[in-house]
Amino acid sequence: MLFSNITVAEKYNYLEEKFTKAYEWLRSTDIASLQPGSYPIAGDQVVANVQEYTTISPDEASFETHEKFFDIQYVVSGREQFGVCKREGLTVKERREENDLIFYEEPGLSGSVLLEEGDLIIVAPEDAHKPRCVAGVPCQVKKVVVKVAL
Repeated sequence: MLFSNITVAEKYNYLEEKFTKAYEWLRSTDIASLQPGSYPIAGDQVVANVQEYTTISPDEASFETHEKFFDIQYVVSGREQFGVCKREGLTVKERREENDLIFYEEPGLSGSVLLEEGDLIIVAPEDAHKPRCVAGVPCQVKKVVVKVAL
């Protein structure tokens, strides 16, 4: 799945070497046995961050973006509603430069995608996203967020 706008659709090559290394790592690694933490795939250019959490109400989550990295968010187990919208026009709520995170006020309109076991979504710097949201009832999720440097 790819979420983008036609104005930036050709800006990025989602099959360039950094992305293909990430996809291969996701396919060939026994992620279910990994502990939460960071796992380098290609130096500091491609890093997998394994996470475990319980999904939360969308009211408790915030839309976010990154300046220096793409996210490949891959659900190992569980399910979540994953909010998506354009970054353009959003109001900044908080910046955490050290973590490459920008949080936003809730937009008037946004969409979401249901991510279940084996699903992934690629999020570019132009895409705001709201992860970890409950899909039906709260559940435990194991996810890998692969950070791919620009």
